[in-house]
Amino acid sequence: MKKVTIALLLTLVLALSTIGGARAVTDGELDGNRHPYVGLMVAQDAKGNPLWRCSGTLLNSTLFLTAGHCTEAPAAHVEIWFASDVESGIPANGYPNKGDVGGTPHTHPQYNPNAFYLFDLGVVVLDKPMKMKKYGALPKQDILDKLATQRGTQDVTFTAVGYGLQESFPDAASWKENNQRVRMLARPHLLQINTGFTGDFSLLLSNNANTGGTCFGDSGGPNFIGDSNVVGAVTSYGVNGNCAGTGGVYRVDRADDLTWLATFGVAP
Repeated sequence: MKKVTIALLLTLVLALSTIGGARAVTDGELDGNRHPYVGLMVAQDAKGNPLWRCSGTLLNSTLFLTAGHCTEAPAAHVEIWFASDVESGIPANGYPNKGDVGGTPHTHPQYNPNAFYLFDLGVVVLDKPMKMKKYGALPKQDILDKLATQRGTQDVTFTAVGYGLQESFPDAASWKENNQRVRMLARPHLLQINTGFTGDFSLLLSNNANTGGTCFGDSGGPNFIGDSNVVGAVTSYGVNGNCAGTGGVYRVDRADDLTWLATFGVAP
């Protein structure tokens, strides 16, 4: 997830214009084998040098859904792991250079790194099929809009899954960070939808000790609707370096997103 500074956050509230940085599951629990189709990805440049890591969801045997800022240039190749505990396998599992499968990154055609939050969606087309018994699914168009008129949005829960930091601290105390590459989940609640802050392209979810949330490394990871396998949104941005308070997620139920994803052969 990308971090949004306070100054830029104010700009977003007034003009929906901001730049941010990537986020991991905090105050969550071990996922185990509940979501085996959620993976950890490492983007590489054209020379094979690791750039950054994110999370994402396998939609079928050859397509991996993530955030646009996870697939943007200079990313030229991606390696992906699906083990629930990638950390314990190092260095035998080849992290960060060799995953279970590799692939080519593609970013939403309208993505702009200077306004990433507007079209923060990307995919990785795998080099070879990764067959599983079950995959993540896409939402129906505009299905999340009904939440805007639903009473008690605090009771609307998502399941966030990812491999990001479990704890984050300011730079001066970064040595305290808990950064295990294990798949975890949290159950954040909906705070805002279709507001001046979120626009119609994102949601603001809770990120606290009661519900858990996301942090650095969770970028691109799924926010499933309730306990389903339907990806309502992907983890996108945060408002501070401590991964606390709230988290921003990019909606996948908009027409432009679903139309673009359909070009890769997937549909709700």
